[in-house]
Amino acid sequence: MSLQETLNWRSATKGYNGTTIEDEKLDQILEAIRLSPSSSGLQPFKVLVIKNKELREKLQPISCGQDQIIKASHILVFAAWDEYTTERVDSFFEFSNQLRNLPGSSTDGYRLTLLERLGKQTKDQHFENASKQTYIALGFGLLAAADLRIDATPLEGFDSEAVDELLNLPAQGLKSTVMMALGYKDEETDWWGKLERVRRAKEELFIELH
Repeated sequence: MSLQETLNWRSATKGYNGTTIEDEKLDQILEAIRLSPSSSGLQPFKVLVIKNKELREKLQPISCGQDQIIKASHILVFAAWDEYTTERVDSFFEFSNQLRNLPGSSTDGYRLTLLERLGKQTKDQHFENASKQTYIALGFGLLAAADLRIDATPLEGFDSEAVDELLNLPAQGLKSTVMMALGYKDEETDWWGKLERVRRAKEELFIELH
């Protein structure tokens, strides 16, 4: 199918049938997330891949009781860095330079400028920026899932502090931002998929500047 057909196929699935998705398809979705762009290429987040039923049963009540948490095949929890530390930034540039066979000094100009800019920002501003990167990755994951005809749902509406505690994220310098359910829809309970897709007309959504 074409990209346009794929985009028209997908919807935010409300009902799942509990079927486990194939490992190779899950790997492709995770790879799309891994390849998503991020500010300065830092990828300031982790993605927790949760299949364990007992853990998801603990996750559901602090996620507004959303049914997808239990009935989907997997839940992905996107967790952003709580701050951009010098150690984290330096570690990325060291890794990048090694991968590209570049001398460490070759990126010092950009690295030091970036650290100077980040040094003028608060920890809250750091997290706000990092959390935005998780939504870019989420979008890539949603599109990859649709391309593979895997149903998916972006999920907010959860108690982030409770989720962080459950998943031991503070100890890792992380905070949860958004989730994604993956699986196969239940045609009977997926009421959202039966509704007409609603999107604003392009004439209303886009503003061309000449």
